[in-house]
Amino acid sequence: MVQNKIVVRYQDGRLLKGMTSDFFPNKNTFHMLPMDAPPASKPLELSADNLKAVFFVKGFEGNPDYKDKKEFDSNKAPVGRKIRVVFRDGETMVGTTHGYQPDRPGFFVVPADPNSNIERCFVVTAATREVKLM
Repeated sequence: MVQNKIVVRYQDGRLLKGMTSDFFPNKNTFHMLPMDAPPASKPLELSADNLKAVFFVKGFEGNPDYKDKKEFDSNKAPVGRKIRVVFRDGETMVGTTHGYQPDRPGFFVVPADPNSNIERCFVVTAATREVKLM
């Protein structure tokens, strides 16, 4: 079973890092094994209700000083529709999407910056202030 490295951000600012193998955008709950969990621990069951986003990441360390670029490489055609998401907390994400529909509980965004630590992000629609297809 594929294990995905994720960072879960709640709307209240809390953050969890760990692994999941059962995240599906059409299900409200999924399981995550926190990265600092002792061996043989049971995964936590998480609900998307209070989440801001689920970030599928390349690594847990990241680079806190790195700021993702908010524009696309003009030499490469983007795959998918360009999108700009402003979260309720003011954070902005620019990338591409294949499945944004405002009436759905969430959607995936792939960051415009190829050097981002984020491979893709599941954005919870309720945690957004503005979503604009570009």
